[in-house]
Amino acid sequence: MKKLAVLLFAALVGTTAQAAVYKVDTKGAHAFVQFRIKHLGYSWLYGRFDKFDGSFSYDEAKPEASSIEMTVDTTSLNSNHAERDKHLRGKDFLNVDKFPTATFKSSSFEPKGDGKALLKGELTLNGVTKPIAIDVAEIGGGKDPWGGYRQGFTGKTEFKLKDFGIDYDLGPASQTVELILDVEGVRQ
Repeated sequence: MKKLAVLLFAALVGTTAQAAVYKVDTKGAHAFVQFRIKHLGYSWLYGRFDKFDGSFSYDEAKPEASSIEMTVDTTSLNSNHAERDKHLRGKDFLNVDKFPTATFKSSSFEPKGDGKALLKGELTLNGVTKPIAIDVAEIGGGKDPWGGYRQGFTGKTEFKLKDFGIDYDLGPASQTVELILDVEGVRQ
């Protein structure tokens, strides 16, 4: 009987020590998936994806166990210019008719101190899956005015367009795209 009680206690402690699960707050517009790429080397072209969804797990006591999964609706690309958006959604770039979503699934979260970390995982974009690393910084976390609990992070990564099968020649200054991710999650 004593062994059973110890096992039950251990099981209870194990379940309470699990990371919290957060739903990315897309309804309240508190999360963003943005990109930028140089235009001819003279300026930056910015854009975003208006529709995406995801969730992440996070435990401040054990951040290395954190994980995230995101799905982005690539048809929702918005660079504030209708003709350019049509071209970016087309076969030369994202080919959204064939690949209407992009996904990211993390494989590791490596804390670096001071709320910073390196998030690694697999990005699938334009039908191509490749490993990427995202520099992450914790923004903060705490109770919200509606009785919930929120946690926020920002992240940045870059990759070459050709790595994801995008071979359209934009010139030598425009071969790399940067992704800027701001994610606020509501604990479930």
